[in-house]
Amino acid sequence: MSDLTRIPAPDGVAPAAQYTHVVAATGRFVAVSGQLPLDEDGELVGEGDPAAQARQVFENLRRCLAAAGANFDDVVKLTYFVTDMAHLPAVRAARAAHIPDDRLPAASAVQVAALVAPQFLMEIEALAVVAG
Repeated sequence: MSDLTRIPAPDGVAPAAQYTHVVAATGRFVAVSGQLPLDEDGELVGEGDPAAQARQVFENLRRCLAAAGANFDDVVKLTYFVTDMAHLPAVRAARAAHIPDDRLPAASAVQVAALVAPQFLMEIEALAVVAG
């Protein structure tokens, strides 16, 4: 695991409810491309179901991180691209299954007009730092 310092509310910045404002780290950098709700065969999981899609996306992130020798404890930043901000509770629930509230990374949520195909409700990318 990397050496991470989380600063949830820097001086003069309002506290965040669902993420950490600043995460500083030392170690090997790992970037995980935006993951879609596709299973290992490239089939869509959860058509029209944001909760099922979020669970699959986080499973894909977990597998990608593991391939680089990382895990969710090493994640310093998540970026959520959603087609509707109403999907964020499903994303947060899926995230909570992998990342406890006291280890939340920095995060950004962006509503987009569309993703690469209309059946995708979200895409999530991760940045991690792994010790030495």
